[in-house]
Amino acid sequence: QKADLSGDATAATINHSLTLLQRLQELLQNGNSSDSVLRVRTAASDEAKVFHTHQLLLSLQSEVFEGLLRNQSVVTLHEPPETAALFEKFIRYLYCGGVSLLLHQAIPLHQLASKYRVWGLQRGVADYMRSHLARVEGHVVGWYHYAARIGDTALQESCLQFLAWNLSSVLGSAEWASVSVELLLLLLERSDLVLHSELELYTAVEAWLARRQPEDNVAERVLRAIRYPMIAPSQLFRLQTQSAVLVRHYSAVQDLLFQAFQFHAASPLHFAKYFDVNCSMFLPRNYLAPSWGSQWVINNPARDDRSTSFQTQLGPSSHDSGKRVTWNVLFSPRWLPVSLRPVYSDSVSSAIQPVRIEDGRPRLVVTPATSSPDFAGVSFQKTVLVGVRQQGRIFVKHAYSFHQSSDETADFLAHADLQKRTSEYLIDNALHLHIIIKPVYHSLIKVKK
Repeated sequence: QKADLSGDATAATINHSLTLLQRLQELLQNGNSSDSVLRVRTAASDEAKVFHTHQLLLSLQSEVFEGLLRNQSVVTLHEPPETAALFEKFIRYLYCGGVSLLLHQAIPLHQLASKYRVWGLQRGVADYMRSHLARVEGHVVGWYHYAARIGDTALQESCLQFLAWNLSSVLGSAEWASVSVELLLLLLERSDLVLHSELELYTAVEAWLARRQPEDNVAERVLRAIRYPMIAPSQLFRLQTQSAVLVRHYSAVQDLLFQAFQFHAASPLHFAKYFDVNCSMFLPRNYLAPSWGSQWVINNPARDDRSTSFQTQLGPSSHDSGKRVTWNVLFSPRWLPVSLRPVYSDSVSSAIQPVRIEDGRPRLVVTPATSSPDFAGVSFQKTVLVGVRQQGRIFVKHAYSFHQSSDETADFLAHADLQKRTSEYLIDNALHLHIIIKPVYHSLIKVKK
């Protein structure tokens, strides 16, 4: 293979690295010239797995092996069955620098890499876990708990974000029962949860409490994290009489239920004069129910501009739920910022810079069709969810939030290449969006107490 080295046209690179890797694999497989032995034992078996290894290669990759093999050539290692089953794969990585793995092997392989301080493999497995959160149902909660136990904050936050944006799919799975108290409380305090409704969340929490039977103080903390004002009064009445969990812990949430009924009974402006509505209890989450927004599937999104419109309720209060707001949405696949637009000049000598299609970026604008006096005391937060397909199922990959006073977000699909039919943002060459409008009440007049 020719290479330009110091401008010498005769220079070339001879690369036989693949052959070297093959020889290293054979060295491990055949045990040729071995100078050390690893015996891997498990409590479940009297037999040990024996690996004829080479001290130099192990020491180069692991400071732990370097210390273990410094004064002895035979080392006995004790491993649980799940890590012992992957030890041969782990040793092969030390020889060849590569490994193939499946979802269920991620945690034990990460444990081996951490225990023996093979930092490159540890980072690689953690990256694999972060990039495969949506691959198969049933792993994310376990991966979160593992990340929390070992202190991997990056993996922990990735799992938490995935769970928040895809909570509805988790609530209906067997994985929900394995959620720890700490994880449940972390999820309940978030406003970016994506689910059908607050009632769906309460129903799932009720099932979790019935199954786990935690201490009363834990159950009360969990129940007080539900945003009862986001549940319709008729549904609240039903819960009061039919929910065994709520009946048992009614005294712990009675004040919140009473406040929720007051919220629905009074006009929002009047309610906001006497109660602090700038708290999470009155802030909607990302609800997928039709009254909160609309799904929009844009076929062949790179082709041209598109527009649509939909209606939402003015607000979650019963005083406003019957009032409708019409929203207009504009999508442009190749909008050009002012800084990239061509500048025209009267000078003949001035050359106009060519503008390429690739210079544009996707743009989404969401605006109310009309203004209304009913908007007083209400501001609107907009959230746009972008769905992707993984293993035949659709998951939320990105969520873009618009500031209350903005009509669009500056970084919408900033890294998406919609020109490619194979783009990870497209499903069958279509862009799957769900636009959510979150009405937020605030006080216009503060009343002295």
